[in-house]
Amino acid sequence: MRHETHAQRVLDLLRQKGMLRPSDLDAIGAPRVVLTRMTANGQLEKAGRGLYRLPDSQGSEHESLTTIATKVPQAVFCLLTALQFHELTTQLPRQVWIAMPRGSHMPKIDYPPIKMVQYAGEAYSEGIEIHERDQVALRVYCVAKTIADCFKHRNKIGLDVALEALKDARSQRKASADDLWRFAKICRVANVMRPYLEVIE
Repeated sequence: MRHETHAQRVLDLLRQKGMLRPSDLDAIGAPRVVLTRMTANGQLEKAGRGLYRLPDSQGSEHESLTTIATKVPQAVFCLLTALQFHELTTQLPRQVWIAMPRGSHMPKIDYPPIKMVQYAGEAYSEGIEIHERDQVALRVYCVAKTIADCFKHRNKIGLDVALEALKDARSQRKASADDLWRFAKICRVANVMRPYLEVIE
């Protein structure tokens, strides 16, 4: 009977959280072997190494982001991934781009493939927005910060991508000129962005 109550508690917790890690079981006093057993009998499925979800939970388009956010809480989605999130690019990035504090180790994640950039100080901490998807808090850089980052990393992602994002953000009024200037300074790309900002004002 005891196994039933554990399984029930795990299912209740999963409905609240959307995804579970083995360490989440400590809070409800259930042994971790319950996860293995429930996966074997089809009550749960693995969403990745050390991540479990309900089998009928439809993987949303943000599933790869929620997987990473659950495993690497300090990751901030940036660059192409943030552009896609804000619907400012037609490109579908093959990897999920995350920003981490300088000196961080590359997170050990089998899937989805990730690309990490490291930032220090304000370049990491400023402009983070929290968006909730599938009961998971996603940390995503705001539009203006994302565009400044794209100019900073134009050698990696292409200047054309940065310019397209800048034009779209201004035409869709997703970022003000003041915000773009502020983040251009924080990301130390004010000189690079100045001519383009002046053209589209």
